[in-house]
Amino acid sequence: MRAEDAPKAQKAPEHKTTQSVSYIMLDPIYTTIVVDNRVAGMLMVGAGLDVPNAEMRGEVSRSLPVLRDAYIRNLMTFTANVVRADAQPDVDMIADRLQAVTDRALKKKGAKILLAQVAIRVTTK
Repeated sequence: MRAEDAPKAQKAPEHKTTQSVSYIMLDPIYTTIVVDNRVAGMLMVGAGLDVPNAEMRGEVSRSLPVLRDAYIRNLMTFTANVVRADAQPDVDMIADRLQAVTDRALKKKGAKILLAQVAIRVTTK
């Protein structure tokens, strides 16, 4: 068998969350819900960023560690003061808070936060 007749090695397909080049996926963020000084559950927020401007998308990609830290700090405060284990959290409030954090951390507008999932896992006694 000649080399050109050998079957070509196929590249494994790449998993994509979306076909949009402007979408940047973020790892889920988890915060602890505390009631009466005991862990009552966890809040999980899954989100991404839509950044249509290619130059800004590069800046956002480089700033992801700073953004993630700001998101976690903000959601920890939100969870401690607002979230209860027996009620669904206000998704609009979460989106507004994360958008404000995004704009403040990047020092400009142009990256839109997109919530994919907000869930609570309640700890059983």
